[in-house]
Formats: sequence, structure tokens, C-alpha cells
Amino acid sequence: MTKQTLTACQYALIVTLGGFVFGLDAAIISGTIRYITAEFGLSDMELGTVVSAPSLGAIFGLFLAGKMADLFGRKKTLIIIAVVYLISALGSAFANNFTVLLLARFIGGLAFISISVTSMYIGEVSPPQLRGKLVSFNQLMMVIGLSGAYFISYGLVQSVAPGETEIWGLAIWRVMFATEILPVLIWAGLLFTIAESPRWLLMHGQREQAKQVIFSVNDPASAAAALEDMEANLASHKNELAEDKPLKLTFAPKYRKVLLLGIAIATAQGFTGMNAILFYAPVVFEQLGSGVHGAFEQTTYIGVCGFIFTLAAIFLVDKLGRRPLLIMGLAAILASHLLCWYGFSSASYEISQRTLDNVPVSMDASKLEPHIGKTFDSDIALKTLLAETYEHKDAKLIEGYVIESSVTMNATVILFGIFAFIGAFHFSIGPIMWVLISEISPNAIRSVAIPFFALTTSISSYLVQHLFPWQLNTIGAAGTFLMYGMFAAIPLLVVALFLPETKNKSIEDIEKTLVSEA
Repeated sequence: MTKQTLTACQYALIVTLGGFVFGLDAAIISGTIRYITAEFGLSDMELGTVVSAPSLGAIFGLFLAGKMADLFGRKKTLIIIAVVYLISALGSAFANNFTVLLLARFIGGLAFISISVTSMYIGEVSPPQLRGKLVSFNQLMMVIGLSGAYFISYGLVQSVAPGETEIWGLAIWRVMFATEILPVLIWAGLLFTIAESPRWLLMHGQREQAKQVIFSVNDPASAAAALEDMEANLASHKNELAEDKPLKLTFAPKYRKVLLLGIAIATAQGFTGMNAILFYAPVVFEQLGSGVHGAFEQTTYIGVCGFIFTLAAIFLVDKLGRRPLLIMGLAAILASHLLCWYGFSSASYEISQRTLDNVPVSMDASKLEPHIGKTFDSDIALKTLLAETYEHKDAKLIEGYVIESSVTMNATVILFGIFAFIGAFHFSIGPIMWVLISEISPNAIRSVAIPFFALTTSISSYLVQHLFPWQLNTIGAAGTFLMYGMFAAIPLLVVALFLPETKNKSIEDIEKTLVSEA
């Protein structure tokens, strides 16, 4: 490995630590759900609001991402983002009511633009032969962050007795949120050591600095050509950018194919439901009868599964290419959701003495005695009974214990479907979306196109997160998974028909292919 390759990898590793922070911040909420719901007495829609608040914040943040990245530079923008993450972590850990927690989570969402800015930065710093792996590494770091959040939550829950909500004299959910603080501080410090994007430097007339960066991350034989290509590309867009703003150019007819592909890929990442699994993981596994502690244990497997398949994608994305991985992954996602739909639609529930015995002593199981022997053909009917029998706070805490001891279902089929979905997502649309939007976005509209595609996936992710509790209690688990499966079908068709292979091509060459064919 050459010195230049090591430098490119070093820069990529540092900026993708933001992916780790993102994953930790995004998934740690999954461990807090049952506790904040009980403490603040949250309704389904209020819970959906606080869980989805970061995605809503990201939507607002993405309107500024491109302008900030162009005005301040990619490096300074990432440093600002790290500070915002820190404010969010502190606010979440010390929130004393629902409104403060909601605001802190929303502020954290403003920092979620780190994902699009990181993809932009790596795409502009990395040599073509490394770009796929290095951009995908961002997804790997996100998965490691997600895994860290799940293991932290599981470890904390295992440290307290069933029904207990405090550890070390603090509410357990506050400790969960506080674990984000140290990683954010480390990331912020390391960001000061990276170079600025050479494209940004050229755009601002700093040719010598840009040349130094390009020669530091490219082999000498290709560095001069890379600099020449960047300058030629920027020059070709100079008149275009002088006459039209990037926002207007983004929707020009010649970029229609770029927009179609970007929107299809971005919506697939959001609407196929991964964030419902990631952010509500313990709740999802409770629907299988895993119990509270069992559900937290199973969430740790999500991170392990995601890590393995993301690692596989990183090794294969520059060998097999983006197109085949994406097509295989979307097809597998569709099949996985249909399998989950079948499993949940076949489930039944019966209240028995075993159900009462499984409820922790701290909760009043006697209220269920009049219902012993009752059978329900859906999770919706059972949850309706609990809502009618208990106060909202108690119903949410007892739900997992009741489902665990009353459900009859083929949990193996559903578990296989869930983990097949997780694997397929992290093998394809998860990491490859960020690679592709970085590659297919032409230089003239990059500062708008990449945040726009990130905005699209943020909106779809926000809707999934916000509506999931309501969906689960309104159309049930079966209907929810069926809906997610259908959202994989259309992007699969668009990708199969219109996406060219982009591996080992420069951004300039990809632009020539897509724009000339548009």
C-alpha cells in the first residue's frame, strides 16, 4: 500500500467516524423507547414524533448542507456538525420533559447531514479505484455505531432487575443517551487533522493547495491527470454556473436520468423500513414473543448481521460492481418482507395463567384474570385489550411480557425474514446508495444534488420512523411489513432499467455517460 493510499484511507477513516456517531445517535433511541414512553406518558404519535425528530431535523439541515459545504468547505462543515452532535447528546441526556427531549433530538438531526457531507468529501478526495470502498466504509462505521448502541442498551438493561428503570441512581435512558458524548469529542478533535477537499479548493481559486491534496492521495503517475480532469471539468461548468444556479440546473432536462435514479435509490433506502427495525428494534422483537430482555439481546444480532454484510459489500462493490449488488439486494429485500408478512399474518394470541405468571411482580397481572382463555387472531386485538385494561403507561411496559407468553407463531420464519432483510439492506442499498449518489451527481450540481438525494431519503426515513408505532397498533405487524416490501419493487425496476455500471470510473466519466444519455 502506497503512502498516498494510506493518506486517502486516513482521511476517509477520520471523516467516517461521523458515521459511527450517527449510528450510535440514531440507534440508542431504540433502547430508551419503553422507558421514555412510561416516564413522559407518550402516545403512539408522540413516541413516533420523538423517535423521528432527528430525521425531521435532517430534512431542515439538508437545505443548508450544500451551501455550508460550498461556503465554509467540507472540513469546517464537518467540524460544525460535530459540535451540533455534542449539543444534542447533552440535551437528550439531561432532558427533564418531553419538549426538551424532542428539541434535543431535533437538533441532533441537524447533524445527520454529516452522512451526505462525508460522502461528498470522500468522493472528492478518493482516487477512482478506492472510491467505492472508502464511501462504503461510511456505512460500515454507521453499522458499528448501531451495534455499539444495541450492545450498550442490552448491557444496561441486563444490569437491572425486570421492571426496574434506574441504574446507578439515574434513569437508565439518560445513561444511554450520555454514552454518545465521548465519541463526539474524539471525532471533533480528529477532524482538525484532515485536508480540505481539492475540488472545493479549486472552486475557490486555491490551486496550489488543491494540487498538494491531490498529489497526497493519488499515485504520482495519476495525480497530474486527476488535477487536469478536475480543472477541465470545473472550467466546462464555469459558464453554466455563471448563468444558472445549481438548484435550477439540478432540474434541467439533461439531468432527468440522474434525478430519477437518485430519487429511486434514496426512497428505497428509506421506505423499505430499515429505520423502523433499527430505531424500534426491541419493540419489533417483542412482537415475536421474545420478552423484554430477550428482545434487547436480539437487537445486538442486528448490529453483528449488518456489520458482516456491510463488510462483504465493501469488498465486492469494486469487484462485482454497484449495479448487480443493488439489484440482488432489492430483490432480496422484497422477498424478506413478504416472508415476514406471511409469518405475522399467521400468528394467534391466547391469554392464559402462564401469561399472568410471566408479568413482573411490580406490575398488576390480576387485571388480566377475567380474560384468561380469550384468543386473538392479531396483535392489534391483543394490544387493544391491554389498552382497555391498563393505563397507557402500564400498558406499554407490560406489552412485551404479555406477548411473550401468549403468542403462537412461526417465529423462526419471521426472524429469518428480518435478518435476511437486514443482510440484504447492508449488502446493497445501505452502503451503495451513498456510493452512487456521490458518483452520479455531476460537478455542476453536486452541492445541490447530493443533499437533495439525502433529503429524499431523510423524508422517507422520517415518515417510516414517525408512523411506525401508529402502524404497528393500527394495521399490525403483518400489514406494516407488506407495505415495506412493496416499496422495494419500484426502485428495483428503475435500477434494472436505467442504472449503468459506475465502478472504476471517474466522476467526470460517469457524468458524460448519464448526462449524454439523459
